[in-house]
Amino acid sequence: MSVRIVRLGSPRLPDEGLRIGTVRRPPRGVPKSEYATQNWYDVWFPNLAPSPETVKLAQDAATETDWKVFVRRYRAEMNTPDNAHALDLLAALSRTTDLSVGCYCADESRCHRSVLRALLREHGANLA
Repeated sequence: MSVRIVRLGSPRLPDEGLRIGTVRRPPRGVPKSEYATQNWYDVWFPNLAPSPETVKLAQDAATETDWKVFVRRYRAEMNTPDNAHALDLLAALSRTTDLSVGCYCADESRCHRSVLRALLREHGANLA
């Protein structure tokens, strides 16, 4: 059992389990009834997405220093009690079931999901 970090909209992997969208907005132009069948996500959970202001920091990050500012801000957002509890929940679930979390970004290294991967590891998740 584990949690996978995935790109939303990509083909599902075997044993991926429930796909959770940790994005601020649903996919554009896709009917809600087709989110799962088009491999976007089964459940939308924007609680673990960066705030709009923090997303802007990531999008505008031109240097490694800029990226580190984004990472610090996103980690601070995920350190709030509600978000920390959500991370604890996903970590606990990863020990008993398969699930995946993801975002739309093509490059995980410049996406909040790279930080989310580290946060889940720090919260004791089993990562695929």
